[in-house]
Amino acid sequence: MPDRPPDGRPAWVAFHFDVMCPWAYQASVWIRAVRDQVPLEIDWRFFSLEEINRVEGKKHPWERRWSYGWGMLRVAALLRRSSMDDCDRFYAVAGHALHVEGRKPHRPEVAAELLASIGLDPGLVDAAIADTTTHDDVHRDHDEVVRHGGFGVPTLVFDDGSHLYGPVMTPPPAGDDALALWDLVLATRRFPRLYELKRPKTDADMAFIADQFAPYLSARDWQTREKPAR
Repeated sequence: MPDRPPDGRPAWVAFHFDVMCPWAYQASVWIRAVRDQVPLEIDWRFFSLEEINRVEGKKHPWERRWSYGWGMLRVAALLRRSSMDDCDRFYAVAGHALHVEGRKPHRPEVAAELLASIGLDPGLVDAAIADTTTHDDVHRDHDEVVRHGGFGVPTLVFDDGSHLYGPVMTPPPAGDDALALWDLVLATRRFPRLYELKRPKTDADMAFIADQFAPYLSARDWQTREKPAR
């Protein structure tokens, strides 16, 4: 883990994501904008919305040969074993495909095309499916954050062990605004018993969010379910 820079900001953060989640994608764009401006190492980690929101009686995602979000995370897990940068780039291109272009990276053939588009072997999709230990990688990250109360993504974990859900926003801020939001997120850690600070959504907000997420809504092949946060 890198040393903290002189300005006191952390130089490392773990970012739990599920490619399926539109909010996590927005936050991933933001955290990369932060990384472009300050020394920051992002440790990309996994979380399964399919598992956390699984309906009793349905198969666990690891009981399927390929399961939408879990399958994409298995590909990311295989990449991460040798290169965090490759994992980062796959999440970036898969997230952009789903949440901006309205494509279907949760289909193995599309995931393979996306790997090829960033100069990686498209055969890594089949390799991830064949390697059952990739289930273990996803399990490990998911179970670890759930033990700390995690219920969704994005979830950030800092070098002091503190966990934060969010930020939940769209569109992601860039430039100075991205850095200002980073400082705001960091400031909340001074108050470990601050559990929630939430802006109510108006009808206009809901319409705006629906417009922002239109590509994702058209491309998804699943019904979104969400358990209440604790």
